[in-house]
Amino acid sequence: MGSIVAVRTTRREFVLTYDDGPEPGGTEAILPVLEHHGASATFFVLMNRVTAYPSLLQEVISAGHEVALHGVDHQPISRMHPAEVRHRTAAAKSDLESITGEPVRWFRPPYGLQTISTFLTIRRCGLEPVLWGPSALDSRDATDKERMSRALKGAAPGVILLAHDGYAGHADGGRSNARPNVDRARLADKILTEYATREMRACSLGAALQGSAAVRGIWFKR
Repeated sequence: MGSIVAVRTTRREFVLTYDDGPEPGGTEAILPVLEHHGASATFFVLMNRVTAYPSLLQEVISAGHEVALHGVDHQPISRMHPAEVRHRTAAAKSDLESITGEPVRWFRPPYGLQTISTFLTIRRCGLEPVLWGPSALDSRDATDKERMSRALKGAAPGVILLAHDGYAGHADGGRSNARPNVDRARLADKILTEYATREMRACSLGAALQGSAAVRGIWFKR
């Protein structure tokens, strides 16, 4: 038992994930880059953003990407009562499935913060908590060199890479309004190009798990 932190696979692929969208200027800029590289990804969406930008979510779906749940908003669930977490998450899962027409399998806790109680609650909602390994470091200001160094740290088949197609500020329940200065499309292109030089392509978590096993780890942060 534990959160999914990687995929055990012999295929030359890694799992590309995007958080905090959909967001104008980010989501629709990334999609053509993914198409150009023949890449698929899992988008962990915020339901307040889905409500605000439904057409962007439809673009993600139409492009063939996997949709997963990041939360009702970006408030950390680790300090919520489990009953509140269950109510919020179950309702969000149901709403997202009604929109996508597909089962929603994965959940990523905002900021990666979860307790044993919230982890078990998410599981009882029929979702698997998913964390990550490398990070694109694109939720805060950083240099291109720093971002690429972190995105490639531990690069290997089956790693789960964290990136963002949006930024969750105060209006989304986030902690800060310090929006990073980042060209998300350019960063996506650089990451996919560098992984390609290592003979690895990007895919969604669901695709990566076809014929492969999830690697689970104990990840509890309050």
